[in-house]
Amino acid sequence: MTILALESSGLVASVALVTEEKVLGEYTTNFKKTHSQTLLPMMDVLLQMTEVSLEDIDAIAVSGGPGSFTGLRIGSATAKGLGLALDKPLVSVPTVDAIAYNLFGTQALVCPLMDARRAQTYTGLYSFEGDRMITVLPQRAVGIEEILSEINARGKEVIFLGDGVPVFKKTIEEMITVDHTYAPVHLCMQRAAALGALGLQYYKEGKTVSAGDHKPDYLRLSQAERELAEKRKNQA
Repeated sequence: MTILALESSGLVASVALVTEEKVLGEYTTNFKKTHSQTLLPMMDVLLQMTEVSLEDIDAIAVSGGPGSFTGLRIGSATAKGLGLALDKPLVSVPTVDAIAYNLFGTQALVCPLMDARRAQTYTGLYSFEGDRMITVLPQRAVGIEEILSEINARGKEVIFLGDGVPVFKKTIEEMITVDHTYAPVHLCMQRAAALGALGLQYYKEGKTVSAGDHKPDYLRLSQAERELAEKRKNQA
């Protein structure tokens, strides 16, 4: 069984081929290019290097949100196009879940932090038991103070990771009352290999969706939608 994983929810662009036995290949960049420029060329290089044909994959795992609205749309459109063309199912993996899966096996709580702007973070809490990841708090958009208060109340060691860490680190250090650390640089951001490994698990559990039915989970309205809602409210 082979999963093609596509990650474009944030600054990182990442593509991976994952089987039950190993990661066949992963191509990840974190540079100032748009995902529309990078995702498909990266996928093509990965397929050529691993000598895997698109027809040989069993499913496509895609970062399902939250994250950058533009990035999610690019990843979703790419996955949907491939799924429709190849008649393959999609596995929509929650973005925050996939980030947490980078730290599989730790005994500490795992708290991904994505910078959601407007003084908010996309976050959740996770732990690991045996070979399973447990969702302690599902992904959500909240203020940093809210998730830190929840962590303090639980009184357990926590590891932070994600692009929100540098944004919120000052607040973390001021508020946190439990033992805490930060993930190292090679594990702190989105990675398609982790997305694919978790997607493989979800695939086995039957958590798939047709390419035609897939849509990202943004968790909140876009800026344009918020402005339109505010305009309508003021006109009422």
